[in-house]
Amino acid sequence: MVKTSEVAAVAEAIDVLDESLSQRFIALDPNGYFLIKVDRGAAELILEHYGNTIDAKGLAHDPETGEVLSCRGGSRSRSPSAVFRGRSAKEIGIQLTEGEGPHPLSRLDHALYLGRELQKAEHCLRSGVGYVQD
Repeated sequence: MVKTSEVAAVAEAIDVLDESLSQRFIALDPNGYFLIKVDRGAAELILEHYGNTIDAKGLAHDPETGEVLSCRGGSRSRSPSAVFRGRSAKEIGIQLTEGEGPHPLSRLDHALYLGRELQKAEHCLRSGVGYVQD
């Protein structure tokens, strides 16, 4: 049996590693970005896709207004270009990547990020814990 102190040490080392990896440069997906939500009433995950354009500096802009998009939200409400709903991360992942396109992902690192976040959201849905997208 693994000691609690060993488990805590491994968890802390993983947290430190993940925090350092989060500081690296990330090229944005020119096909857009996603917001992930948990709908407890419907027992579903919701994945909303929003289009954007990327400028020479790597900043994302609203394709309609040209406004630079901020993680803190913009001056107006945007409507998603597509909405995916499912009961599990796998179900949404299949919708997002298989079958007839278009598929709104153009970067593998973005797909991996979405997979991690959808798994986290599914865990929150299953356990009743609140979900916050990273």
